[in-house]
Amino acid sequence: MHYLLILLLVSLAVSALGWIYFIYFFSLGYGFGISALAIAIAVIFRDVITIPTALLCVVMFIFGMRLGLYLATREKRSPEYKKILYGPDAAKKKPLFVVITVWIFCALLYVGQVSPVAFYLSNKADGVAVNELWAWIGAALMALGVILESVADAQKKAAKKINPKRYVDTGLYRLVRCPNYLGELVIWTGSFVVCIGASCSAWQWIIAAIGYIGIVYVMFSGARRLEVRQAVTYGNDPDFQKYVKKTPILIPFLPIYSVAKHEWLKA
Repeated sequence: MHYLLILLLVSLAVSALGWIYFIYFFSLGYGFGISALAIAIAVIFRDVITIPTALLCVVMFIFGMRLGLYLATREKRSPEYKKILYGPDAAKKKPLFVVITVWIFCALLYVGQVSPVAFYLSNKADGVAVNELWAWIGAALMALGVILESVADAQKKAAKKINPKRYVDTGLYRLVRCPNYLGELVIWTGSFVVCIGASCSAWQWIIAAIGYIGIVYVMFSGARRLEVRQAVTYGNDPDFQKYVKKTPILIPFLPIYSVAKHEWLKA
């Protein structure tokens, strides 16, 4: 159990970027926090790490660094993103209790997301039988998710460079309206399935499930925010109306075209 405390302290330390600016709890603190946790897992379990679990740590590190650097760069270069990031609601000073609560919640969530890899290695170190196939499957899914997210971000950047005032409906955006969030769902599904081969105990499954359900909620919440913003910006465009009616918001081939009415996704 001591390794979970170490991971939590690492997560708290890096996600503390949110004390500089509140939204960093969810952006820079998230990306760089995942990278730091990947390093911590690799160091803690260096004596029992295997090729697939090393790959899992590498992919998590790449995901976190890419996301953190991408968000930091976008903050500096994108006027549209600055309006969202530094808007009145985001810039409003939060009560100390709220800041502390969000900080702890984020740190716990990030640990929950990476926990399956830690559980796999911890159980292996304790002599529990583990199935390496699921570590390979998890690594493959996580790598696929990073590729999806990276390509989606690159396609959006390229499309906005051509026409910054138009919504993006090319490339992966023909498949779903939030392919970057889809990529992230694939990433953390890859992490979660590692538990299948890790011989996890009940409490380990609970922690991993909370982390997975938590990030799924965050992704759908993010999709909802984007949908609401786009409705304001492009709602009067007939082509946009056709696009949203035929393109699922997050999951390919799943006919969920809108989540705006679900207030419980508001975060």
